[in-house]
Amino acid sequence: MGQIIGRKQESRLLNDYLESGRPEFVVLYGRRRVGKTFLVRELLSKHFVFHVTGLSPVDSEQGADVKDQLLNFYTELKIRGYNGKVPTSWMEAFSQLRSYLETLDTDKRQVVFIDEMPWMDTPKSGFLVAFEAFWNGWASGRSNLMLVVCGSVTSWIVKKLLKNKGGLHNRTTHEMYLAPFTLAECEQLAEANKIRMSRYDYLNAYMVLGGIPFYWQQLQPRLSLAQNIDALFFASKRAPMCGEFEKLMYSLFKKPENYIKTLMALSKKRGGMTREEISKAIGKESGGTLSGILDDLEQSDFITSYVPIKSNGCSYYKLTDLFTLFYLRFVNLGANTDPAYWSHSLNTPEHNTWAGLSFETVCSNHLEQIKSALSIKGVLCNHQSFVTKSSKGAQIDLVLDRGDNVTNLCEMKFASAEYSITNKDEEGLRNKMARLKECIHPKKAVHLTMVTTYGIARNIHSSIVQSEVVMDDLFL
Repeated sequence: MGQIIGRKQESRLLNDYLESGRPEFVVLYGRRRVGKTFLVRELLSKHFVFHVTGLSPVDSEQGADVKDQLLNFYTELKIRGYNGKVPTSWMEAFSQLRSYLETLDTDKRQVVFIDEMPWMDTPKSGFLVAFEAFWNGWASGRSNLMLVVCGSVTSWIVKKLLKNKGGLHNRTTHEMYLAPFTLAECEQLAEANKIRMSRYDYLNAYMVLGGIPFYWQQLQPRLSLAQNIDALFFASKRAPMCGEFEKLMYSLFKKPENYIKTLMALSKKRGGMTREEISKAIGKESGGTLSGILDDLEQSDFITSYVPIKSNGCSYYKLTDLFTLFYLRFVNLGANTDPAYWSHSLNTPEHNTWAGLSFETVCSNHLEQIKSALSIKGVLCNHQSFVTKSSKGAQIDLVLDRGDNVTNLCEMKFASAEYSITNKDEEGLRNKMARLKECIHPKKAVHLTMVTTYGIARNIHSSIVQSEVVMDDLFL
């Protein structure tokens, strides 16, 4: 058994479901490469009586069709000793699975694991109807059966299973979302793989790879971080992760072109975009199709929607997947011929702009750590953004609106040393505080919180800061 990093609550719950003595239908979902399959295998493989993984739609030019998926399903049954013919339909395939399971020892817990289920649901295949008949008609009455379903196509999982309005409505017994790793968990994973770096480098790695365990496992201990990034993305056109984004899009979405256009548009806007702005940027009317694209991207952890203060209720959409932000900024250019591009681009204006934006995203993804550092974890607290477009406009990426009559205006600054607040910085920060005060309850005090890597250098401008959060706090 491998070492499970983090996932303590998920591990405990899966063990509880295993020992419940009831029929269980568990749905595990989350971003691709986030570790769903690994977790299930490590915890439950000793109890597997059947395990099948849907065939990827990007493994061949035409993609896997229903015949391929059925043959794959049958092959896994045959490996376990089932004798029969290759099924010609999903109804027949699930009937074979039922027949096979009925031959096993009914006193022991039987775990059936169907991985990447959305890939099995090819057009006009009848997969979902057959699966519904299998669960509702037989499996849900088997007290020793635990069915675990995984999928990276989160939008499919949500629509077809969790929010199903037909025969599978409210039929799942448990749903479990697997989030990307935090900085602390990535640090633990790296050290378990004998990667030794400073926390500054771990932070930089996180801004490139996000909290996706599979990506972190590609790092090599003998290389520096910059050398690792070059080896993974820029060394050649065949670099291990050079085409990862495209593979990701085509494996998750049936018509990925508009999804890619949307993400590319959002990658160029620091504060995000409205639906109308996205519609104009990708040439798609702001109707049902665009709503579907935005919902799918949000459910798949690529973007986040939010309603800023002072926006008249208008929703904004922001790219918050760090890997995608990095990829579209640098790898997707396609014109890079320098195999050491990343090593040579450090501290360039383009690199520094990206680093500042990515650090803001890291902070937004570690709100609990920031609240803990500010000792307000137990205080009722809403997090918001703030946007104004007046002549004295201001954009604040994180506002913590607290229940104790204090509002934290959080300013994020990425730097390789202590950050020195300049006269221009102080003017901008005072303007932001003034604009924010105009929009909140007059009894509330606005506290300026600086979130930086190594803290604030003490100078004539630093007294404006009421509280600080530093890089180490994000690793809590």
